[in-house]
Amino acid sequence: MAEETKNPAAVELGKLGGEKTAERGPEYYVQIQALRQKRAGGRPKNPPEATHVGEIHIGDLALPCAVLADGRRVLSERGIGRALGKGFGGKDFRAVEDAGKLPFYLVAKNLKPFISTDLLALVSEPVIYRDPRSGGRPAHGLQATILPQICDVWLKARDADVLKASQKPIAAKADLLIRGLAHTGIIALVDEATGYQAIRDRQALQAILDRFLRTELAAWARRFPNEFYEQMFRLRGWQWKGMKVNRPQVVGHYTNDLVYERLAPNILQELESRNPKNPRGHREAKHHQWLTEDVGHPALAQHLYALIGFMRVSATWKQFYDMVQRAFPKKGEVLFLPFSGDHPA
Repeated sequence: MAEETKNPAAVELGKLGGEKTAERGPEYYVQIQALRQKRAGGRPKNPPEATHVGEIHIGDLALPCAVLADGRRVLSERGIGRALGKGFGGKDFRAVEDAGKLPFYLVAKNLKPFISTDLLALVSEPVIYRDPRSGGRPAHGLQATILPQICDVWLKARDADVLKASQKPIAAKADLLIRGLAHTGIIALVDEATGYQAIRDRQALQAILDRFLRTELAAWARRFPNEFYEQMFRLRGWQWKGMKVNRPQVVGHYTNDLVYERLAPNILQELESRNPKNPRGHREAKHHQWLTEDVGHPALAQHLYALIGFMRVSATWKQFYDMVQRAFPKKGEVLFLPFSGDHPA
């Protein structure tokens, strides 16, 4: 090794990057470090983990997909390439072009005119995440919503008649993917394939409950009009003796059925959890004391007055209940069909 290359900086670089790096000097080491930041060596130290993984099937094409801990839906970069029928070698996984770093299935020069600036920015920076299918090792993915744009590049190139014969089968598969996505959104497909749909539904349900229910118990105030119970007694054929007289126990069942089970999804279960019965079988508060002032109470009042309206025009309990089933089916329950005849006795 030439003596002049053995300056202190080069010797130090030699410790960090090997003799070849030391021979080429500090400038080369800086270049290598910059490349490492962009390539595999520059991956995040703690990439997000895929909490749900699966595979989307469109025709005979399969796309590995995942939902990350932060809620992002991603598709495997290699999986996209395989679905398009585009093979790659190790050095072709991502290619550096004048315009940026492209995945191997978009690197062909005849595709360049059809890659928008926005798409280029999206595909140039893959999502690095840990995939349990590979033992938690870092994987490269792209946001799932980009897939239609990727397919569109191939279809535009096909329409412009610039594809080579070997590229036309890829465009055909891009066409198949686009047609499949036209029927079902990519986010819905990822959620179904990974099993995240149930989590998403639970999160949406929790958002509804958070709007309807308070975190602390409110002071008692009358929320149920007397007429609600008067009409109930009339339709059941019971003698009305006023609000101060204890009502039959089944009235509580009717109230849950007619009101709380139809107010919002799972709200009755949540209320029973927050307002449980004591050892004597009594609740410490009324369910409506847990409803929020801005959403819960207005929804309750609107629903009660609608029920009272149905009661007023009904001659029998069955007639009233049938109208309620059609107008306000229980959340998550199949719509009532008039011929079934099912109703509480």
